[in-house]
Amino acid sequence: MADSTPARISAAARRRLARHPRLVALTARLAPRSVRARTTLAACLSVAVVLATASAAVILLLRANLERTVETGAREQAQAVARLATDGHLTSPLPLDHGTDFIQVVDAHGRVVVASQSLAGHPAAAPIDHQDGHDTFNLGARGDEHHQRVTTITATTPTGPVTIHVGASLRTVDAAEDLTTAALAALSAVLLLTVGALTWRSTGRALRPVEAIRAEVAAIGDRDLDRRVPEPRSDDEIARLAGTMNAMLERLEAAGVRQRRFIADASHELRSPLTVLRTQLEVARAHPDPDVRNGLVAGALEETERLQALATDLLLLARLDATGHDWPHEPVDLAELVRATVAARGTEPHPVTVHTPGPVIIHGNPQWLRRLLTNLLDNAQRHARHHITVRLDLDLDKAAGRALLDVANDGPPIEPADQEKVFERFARLDDARSRDDGGAGLGLPIARDIAAVHGGTLTVPDTPGTATFRTSLPLPGDSAAA
Repeated sequence: MADSTPARISAAARRRLARHPRLVALTARLAPRSVRARTTLAACLSVAVVLATASAAVILLLRANLERTVETGAREQAQAVARLATDGHLTSPLPLDHGTDFIQVVDAHGRVVVASQSLAGHPAAAPIDHQDGHDTFNLGARGDEHHQRVTTITATTPTGPVTIHVGASLRTVDAAEDLTTAALAALSAVLLLTVGALTWRSTGRALRPVEAIRAEVAAIGDRDLDRRVPEPRSDDEIARLAGTMNAMLERLEAAGVRQRRFIADASHELRSPLTVLRTQLEVARAHPDPDVRNGLVAGALEETERLQALATDLLLLARLDATGHDWPHEPVDLAELVRATVAARGTEPHPVTVHTPGPVIIHGNPQWLRRLLTNLLDNAQRHARHHITVRLDLDLDKAAGRALLDVANDGPPIEPADQEKVFERFARLDDARSRDDGGAGLGLPIARDIAAVHGGTLTVPDTPGTATFRTSLPLPGDSAAA
């Protein structure tokens, strides 16, 4: 859609238009709204300016050349008459030559000595104006005041000095100028029409793929993300636009698939404990034995806690997906956070050994970073055989330093084929594992998302004999320099 006023209008013009709403509305209606029309109009205007400039230059050069030719003929005629006057061979009437229109010889007292047939019996011509370096003579009797080019020279005769006026008509110059102007106007009109037609057609052909892309995108709904826009065979901007659109549609389709899979997995994970909880409550309600009833209620409370933890994880995932990198951050001593988190966990099934250097300051959300480490420790406790190691190091090899946090356990290592699968939501490498032992499959995905929103990564490096999860977080510039 075009703006209400063209972009090329200056600020002052916009203020003047603002005082006239009807003029603004008229300008908006008259302004071309399509790229095709604007391109054609711009091309025609550009060509029109060039043609007008070139035509004006041609006409001016043509007239100057023709006038120079006329003046040369008149000068040659005047010089010939001057030679006759000097030799005393002036005859009346004087013959015309070199395309001249009249000749008049005037003595020092202003009397006509001799003239051509065209000025026979006329008084001496006297200059009445001086324009463009040329005198205009009083030739009212001939009606040619502005269509004559008069050349004046003096000569010495046996009877005294005389002034010779030779005039040449500019009617042929005017006719040639008018004819050339008409021809250039006709040719310019034909050229403008040709340029407009070619621009309109070529622009329409160039924009046809854009219209096809627009129509296809307009037809794609939230359930048709598998469709793609047509990609032209040419390697130009439109082809790159189509490729970018298809790449975006692929990302949207992948996001939609992940969302649907996430909803299905969440529904499945919620349905199982809800079913168990309902069964326990119904049995407890119907069973007459108080001891059995108390055991069933305790089991129902455990399932309720699992449901609460699952709901908390789902809400955190939704918040991480919506927050992206726009999160409150503050300086955090990662070494102190690691020591405090491990100490706050108290007695664990497997001992945790912590190796940290001095203070390691990063920018982040301490609550989320604590949750990242907690999820990694929970996963390590679930799979470790005897002990767990938490190691914090600095990687200063690169221009921007990074903090490396490794959480390793002596349990079975993760196979290379599963090193990315473990970060999928609701993923369990051992499907036979119970939910009580294996969790809901959200701890590691949440940890990776927390690392991502902090500008870091969470990966599984190849460490023989152990299962290690490495978190890499960027250091601020000052900390890296220190």
